[in-house]
Amino acid sequence: MRVLHFYKTYQSESYGGIEQTIYQLCKCSPASGIESEVLTLSDNPDPAELMYDGHKVHRVKLDLQIASTGFSLSALKRFSQLAEEVDIVHYHFPWPFMDLAHFVTRMNKPSVVTYHSDIMRHKTLLQLYRPLMHRFLSSVDAIVATSPNYLQTSSVLAGYKDKTQVIPIGLDKSNYPTPSAAVTEKWQKEIGGRFFLFVGAIRYYKGLHILLDAARGTDYPIVIVGAGPIEQELKQRVEEQGLRNVIFLGIVNDEDKVALLQLCYAIVFPSHLRSEAFGISLLEGAMYGKPMISSEIGTGTSYINNHRETGLVVPPSDPDAFRLAMQQLWDDPELARTMGARAQARYQKLFTARVMGESYAGLYRDVLQMHGQAETQISVEA
Repeated sequence: MRVLHFYKTYQSESYGGIEQTIYQLCKCSPASGIESEVLTLSDNPDPAELMYDGHKVHRVKLDLQIASTGFSLSALKRFSQLAEEVDIVHYHFPWPFMDLAHFVTRMNKPSVVTYHSDIMRHKTLLQLYRPLMHRFLSSVDAIVATSPNYLQTSSVLAGYKDKTQVIPIGLDKSNYPTPSAAVTEKWQKEIGGRFFLFVGAIRYYKGLHILLDAARGTDYPIVIVGAGPIEQELKQRVEEQGLRNVIFLGIVNDEDKVALLQLCYAIVFPSHLRSEAFGISLLEGAMYGKPMISSEIGTGTSYINNHRETGLVVPPSDPDAFRLAMQQLWDDPELARTMGARAQARYQKLFTARVMGESYAGLYRDVLQMHGQAETQISVEA
């Protein structure tokens, strides 16, 4: 079976949660007899086709960006060609140009869409896009939500529950490097024995200002890994508040990231808005057996971090509650250890790439069968 993934960016050039999900699907799909390919946009699509870690990536020229939506005229022709060659087209939502391409090319292959997130910004443009969005979601064969929490709280998905199923995002730990002793020792010397760790893009919805407010009056070491548009603003806030226990490391390589995940005491994940639809870096903490502190925003973060089982879940935008959760874990190492062990067990049960791949393989087979039956019915009626 051949599957084409279609999304505006991909991990060969861009690193984010959706790109990571597509990558994990491409890596785990051969075990289920599935050959995966990716079509994506690029500022510099040379070469137009490349092999990336065992699977084929097709790239077309990005022509312009409007409200974080990439547009490409050449993508329409290439998408039409590639869709004809595969068995299933797998869309990744949201990306309004993708909806447009679906209809302009009159794509008639079996289709699946992973609904990663509601559209949270650009409310005026959303009103214009809404009719196309609903027409698109109505036309695809199946929709996947990445957590039961998101399916229950999304007003958009509420209209498509009859065709939506939950398949959580999964990670393959074997794809992560094992840090050398030298790298581990370096971070031990630089940071010390116990610290809270945040990993992720430094964006408005990550709630890092809440974490900084929670850090006031404490001496818990807090390490922030990542970069993003509000990084300098947050660093200025640290200076103004005189926080000596907050360390910004910027972007680190995978070996360093794993070393920090292994060394840290607990994961802090203060995202306070629904733009944080799942939380892959939170899941990485669970994968390495770390207790977690996160906020209740009605998304996949509270599916990964089950309150009082794998960590603590606090109200969003509440620095005092976040501080108390940090204190509770810091003062009770046995509780932290127990929650970390449960987090790792929950990862093994629900969030491995193998579980995700097998679930999607089953869905693909169901969609193919359903599509075949529909075509047979049409031919009989004709």
